[in-house]
Amino acid sequence: FLTDAIPEIAAWSAEHGRKLPLLRDVDSSYYLRQDTQGLNLGPYERNCRAHWTTAADPMPDDFSFQLYPDDLDRLEWYIEDAMARVPLLGSQGVSRVINGPIPYAPDGHPMIGPMPGVDDAFEAHSFTFGIAQGGGAGKVMAEWLVNGGTHDDMWPVDPRRFTNYADDDYALAKAQEVYGHEYAMHFPHQEWPAGRGKRVSSLDATLRAAGGQMGVYGGWERANWFAAPGDDTAYAPTQTWDRAGPWEPRVRAECAAVRDHAGVLALPGFSRFAVGGPGAAAALDTLIAGALPKVGRLTLGYFPDERGRILTEMSILRDAEDAFLLITAAPARWHDFELLRRGLGPDIELRDVTEETEALILTGPAARDLLAPLTDGDLSRGWLTHQGATVAGHTARLVRVSFAGELGWEVHAAPHAMPDIYAGLTGADAQPFGMYALDTLRLEKGYRSWKGDLSSAYTLLEAGLDRFLRLDKLADFPGKAALRAEAAAGPARRCVTLRIETGPRDAPYMAGVWDGAQAVGEVTSAGYGYRVDAALALAMVATDHAQPGTRLTVDIFGDRCAAEVLPDGPAWDPANARIRA
Repeated sequence: FLTDAIPEIAAWSAEHGRKLPLLRDVDSSYYLRQDTQGLNLGPYERNCRAHWTTAADPMPDDFSFQLYPDDLDRLEWYIEDAMARVPLLGSQGVSRVINGPIPYAPDGHPMIGPMPGVDDAFEAHSFTFGIAQGGGAGKVMAEWLVNGGTHDDMWPVDPRRFTNYADDDYALAKAQEVYGHEYAMHFPHQEWPAGRGKRVSSLDATLRAAGGQMGVYGGWERANWFAAPGDDTAYAPTQTWDRAGPWEPRVRAECAAVRDHAGVLALPGFSRFAVGGPGAAAALDTLIAGALPKVGRLTLGYFPDERGRILTEMSILRDAEDAFLLITAAPARWHDFELLRRGLGPDIELRDVTEETEALILTGPAARDLLAPLTDGDLSRGWLTHQGATVAGHTARLVRVSFAGELGWEVHAAPHAMPDIYAGLTGADAQPFGMYALDTLRLEKGYRSWKGDLSSAYTLLEAGLDRFLRLDKLADFPGKAALRAEAAAGPARRCVTLRIETGPRDAPYMAGVWDGAQAVGEVTSAGYGYRVDAALALAMVATDHAQPGTRLTVDIFGDRCAAEVLPDGPAWDPANARIRA
């Protein structure tokens, strides 16, 4: 609401020739700013109301620049709190109440970009700070329309970031949660409670019974860590920037189990696409910067844009000359399907087979011994191979990879088969581990994560993916000329692994990397490596600061922490002897 003119404010502005600074109270959740000669109080109330979400409350056809009746009772607590902090707010009457609708997407970000599943259609809506966001939104939309892509990576606002789990109930619950916590802190181990349980695996109840503390990944519930009896699993301990919490000793133990014995991680939600038919190999070869695998093998395929920047990463499994299974991240389902549909063309068979299969990871030096009694598969096959087999009496696919960087397999099977497979492995003493452990394990190996370390903000060469490039292959692909030119000149930036001399906190995403007073890069992911006993980060830095041994600093919540560039390659098992065992 707006107050009448306040004489003290009018006098102050006349004396200083400007307005008062804007005030935000992030704990009470409101802003207070000068409006002409009065004050404007704008709360983000926790007891917000939704409209036009039911058949009994449809959106009017003629609703434009209209308001609802006043409802100040809903704001009473916020008004009193603000008046206690700034007594001038209560010195005059209310001149106007503004009670109108504001659109919120489930994460509070706008929707700007291609409309999922509709050719040549784009969206630009759900602006919560419309005036402030207008210029950037116009720039981004112009780039989409004119160039078919954006200069910067715009995934946080891309409409395809939500898939079919985001139904009406989810959108409503999350929008109200985000609005009511507009000024809230977002802590690294915090899981917001609204809109949960939309996508659950066949192992969900089993994981929870074993102490699994769940998080959401592309709509899918996965175990972040496994609590022991007596651990504090309440919401309050997650409200911290520190690494330590009830989860920390469990994550450390989970990493040790993978390092010393074997761990098993349920990993539902991989997006899967079957590509086949005459010409499928040739068509797919024109989309990736590297080489296709041989039959029975797999590789990581990187899909660049015309600038040589990374659109996405997919695991490519080859079943026959012109038959492939492509596996990608859960949140990438609509994004990557559209990329394939447009790139492959109408003559190549493309099917979304995501719902048909679930996956788990079995990894650690004892993985072969634990898996052998349960399968008829040939476990002597080498790294980066795949095969059909039976596991615990069920048809499955064994894929000889491990994102944790130890000897291991991904086991892919139908959802109904997974409980028996999981029970067989845990019964053979494979220790359950969660996503927190997996993240630190992959960081020690330097494995990149999609839309963190791998985004269209970076080229393949900047991201250190040289070994996946075939710039001399016959097939043309997007960005080939740009990558050749970059290879000749040398990339301006490089992805490096940093060892950071930090205290209780890990570097947040996009933390600044500095050489003295000069900003030289940014952190793309970070955490604590329990196998190497050090805080690590993947960072994109200027090439002249990427040499091993270079001393830098990383800004971690205002503290400049010393860091050192490590030699190129994994921090753990740099020769990959353990994963190839």
